[in-house]
Amino acid sequence: MEAAIAGFALGFSLILAIGAQNAFVLRQGLRRMHVLPVVLVCALSDAALIAAGVAGFGALATAVPGLEWGMRVFGAAFLIWYGAKTLYAAWKGGEALAAGEGAQSLRAAVLTCLALTWLNPHVYLDTVVLLGAVSAQYEARLAFAIGAMTASFVFFFSLGYGARALAPIFARPRAWRVLDLVVGLTMWAIAAKLLWM
Repeated sequence: MEAAIAGFALGFSLILAIGAQNAFVLRQGLRRMHVLPVVLVCALSDAALIAAGVAGFGALATAVPGLEWGMRVFGAAFLIWYGAKTLYAAWKGGEALAAGEGAQSLRAAVLTCLALTWLNPHVYLDTVVLLGAVSAQYEARLAFAIGAMTASFVFFFSLGYGARALAPIFARPRAWRVLDLVVGLTMWAIAAKLLWM
């Protein structure tokens, strides 16, 4: 149970960062266009990547001494950089949700979502490398993976279907600054935990 909760918490905090993929899901939800296919593509893609990271990294960590430590340091360095970038965005400001792009076909929406997911190098660092590295410390790696996968499903369905309620909030740049601040500090907290666990 501890591993599942840890997987859920880490998976949720990593996916919380508003990037191109999440902004796309948010916009689709705001427009109420192809929400179910879009959130399913995101959640199922995450599940596949998490499974690969947890399964593959566990085997690799056993075969290559020191790999887990090296990946933890690499993951922490990435999170420190990502947190700094997000905190800079919070300081700089100027973001606001532009929800009013034109209608998009189901095929175009799914292809855009697949591209934003699978062509993003950060998705491999977050799900395969970082979650895989952290999962290696748990004996119940399957439970950790299920927790992280559940976080993806909860997040994407909440974001896609809850977007209408967020529309008035994210029309204001200040809301993005607060979100970026929370995300940046969370990334730094995870990096610290990785370095001192």
